[in-house]
Order: sequence, then structure tokens, then C-alpha cells
Amino acid sequence: MEKKQSELVTLLKENVRNYMMYIALVAIMVFFQIWSKGSFFKASNISNLFNQAAYVAVLAIGMTLILIIKHIDLSVGFLAGFCGAIAAILMEKMGMNQWLVILAVLVVGLLIGFYQGTVITRVGVPAFVMTLAGQFIFRGMLSLSLAKTGTIVIAQKGYLALCNGFIPDIPHEGGIHIVTMLIGIIAIALVIFSMLKTRRNKQKYGFKVISNTLFIAELVLIAAVILVVAYVLASYKGLPWSSVIVGVVLFIYNYMLNKTRLGRHIYGIGGNAEAAELSGVNVKNVTLFAFCSIGMLAALSGILYSSRLSSATPQAGLGFETDAIASSYIGGTAVSGGVGKVTNAIIGTFVIMSLTNGMNLMSVDISYQYIVKGLFFIIAVAFDVRTRK
Repeated sequence: MEKKQSELVTLLKENVRNYMMYIALVAIMVFFQIWSKGSFFKASNISNLFNQAAYVAVLAIGMTLILIIKHIDLSVGFLAGFCGAIAAILMEKMGMNQWLVILAVLVVGLLIGFYQGTVITRVGVPAFVMTLAGQFIFRGMLSLSLAKTGTIVIAQKGYLALCNGFIPDIPHEGGIHIVTMLIGIIAIALVIFSMLKTRRNKQKYGFKVISNTLFIAELVLIAAVILVVAYVLASYKGLPWSSVIVGVVLFIYNYMLNKTRLGRHIYGIGGNAEAAELSGVNVKNVTLFAFCSIGMLAALSGILYSSRLSSATPQAGLGFETDAIASSYIGGTAVSGGVGKVTNAIIGTFVIMSLTNGMNLMSVDISYQYIVKGLFFIIAVAFDVRTRK
């Protein structure tokens, strides 16, 4: 028994950085559950939290790549707002098909990312300067695009369902969303399979692994969390389409970073760009890819946000970039670059958005909300820096 406790303490010490974001998330949720008198964990609020987090989550995924290679993108907030305005104008003022509009807006985001990445990599303008200028430019373009009409209300049902709708269910009697529960069970099976495979590979090559008892406990805990979340969502209206979109984006980027040569090159550049260049990595092209990627994800973020609001507004995008950066850093992306996971960035997103959601439930003034989030961000980064030493 003492041996198991000693191993657990050692495990916590060695992985304190990885576990702290989960501990912080649980602590925040429990705190707001108590202070909101049980409102936080209501099924409707959890579903609302998932929809609230979606537009920040896709930005945080793209921002993680940028931060890993030691750059930054300050333009993505108003770029997202501008892309949402383009979508609204094309659908409501020009009568274009909503699905063609979504594709067109994603291409616009990709091209803008290509333009910014080209100036950064080929001309040599620092990313901070280039994207700060982009922030001003896209804010101005957003205002100009809506100057004559003001807020544009979106009425396309398919478009609105992206961040307000839920996946369909099998016809049945009763209040539980069966498809959501099935997805939760499949997710548990995939997580267990992935963790078992990773453990076997570590054992195969002689890497240290935790004991079977602690490993099983970890599997049970993760499975329980997924099952509880699935049940809470299933007891309301089911899994939101926004979560499906974020899940697909997360899967693609997680696979790319961990299973492909491009992913290894991204981490290599973040660790030491000069050494990566000497090793044959085309640093400029990989950096260009990262900016193209975040440009397209900013467009997706704008689509999700305008879908959630059912409109395009002149203030859309305000503060998106700070939430994305904070989410990535809280998720463990190193300030010095070279380290970061898109899966952890999602946890960081839920930390930030849980703070926002909880304070909204308690009717905390927006001014104090910014102060609290800023202080939490400082503490999170300071903790990361200290534990890395």
C-alpha cells in the first residue's frame, strides 16, 4: 500500500504540469456549482458551455501551432469577426447558398493566412508586427463591411444549426438522447485503445510506465468523466454540432502533430529553428503552413460565432485572440516554444470559458471578469515557468 502511495506521489510530482490544468478545471467548476446554487452543472448550462467554447477552441488549436514555432498571431480575433460578416453578407444580402458560403469563407481565411505568412517568411516582417497590423486592418474592414447595414441577422437554418443545433437521435420513447450516449461509449473505447497502445509501445522500447493498478485507475477515471459528460448532454438535447466540428478539427490536428513528418518538423522548429534548418527542414514553408492553418481556423471560428449569435456584428472578434492565446498557454504550451498539445489546448479553452460562464451565472460585472481572467492567466503561466525549471 505504501509503495502504491509513493508511486502516486512521484507520478504527481513528475507530471504536475500536465495534471494541474485538469485540477484547475475541476476546481473552477465545483466553485461555480456551489456559488451558483447548483446552476453550473445543469444540463442546459453544460450544453451552453460547449457551444460557447467552440469558437475559441478552434482558434486555440491553430494558435497552439503558432506558439510552438515561437510566433504569435494577434489578428485572428477580428479576422474571425470579418469572416463572419462576409458569410452574413453573402447569404443575406447576395442570396448565396449557405454551404457554398461556408466553403468560400474558409478559403478567404486560408488566403489571408497565406498572405500574412508570406510577408512574415519571405519579407521578414516579425509575426508580432505583421499580425498586430492585421488586427487593425481586419477591425477596419469589419466596420466598413457593416457600415451601411449595421448588424446583419442570419436566417439560414442550416448555418444557424452549426452552433445552435444538436445531432439527430434515433426515434424512441424516453428523454435520453441515445446517439449521444453511443458516441460517449465509442469515445471511451477509443481512448482506452489508444492508451493501451501507447503503454505497450513504451514497454516495448523500455520506457518507464506506471503500475497496472494506477493505469487501471486512470482508465476508469477518464471513462467515468466521458460517460458523465455524455449523460449530462444526452439528458438535455444531445451532442451539439459545434462539438462535433471541434472534435473533427482536434482529431485532424492531433494526428498531424503526433503522427506525421510535418508535425515533427513543427516541434523541431520550435525547439531550435536553426538546427531544424540544418537538418533539412524547410522552416519557411512550415511556418507558412502554420499561418495558413490559423487563417482558415479563424474563418471557421467566425462562422461558429456568427452562427451562435444568429448575426454578424461590428464588435465580433473582440478579445478572441487573447482567449485563444490564454487557452493554449494554460493548456501547457511552453512560453519558450517547442512544447504543446492541441488536446491540452482544448482543456485550456474549457478553463477560460468555464470562468466566463460561471461569472455570467453569478452576474459578475464584465470589468471584473477581465480582471479575474487576467490574474488567472498570470498565475497559470508563472506556474508553468516555475515547474519547467
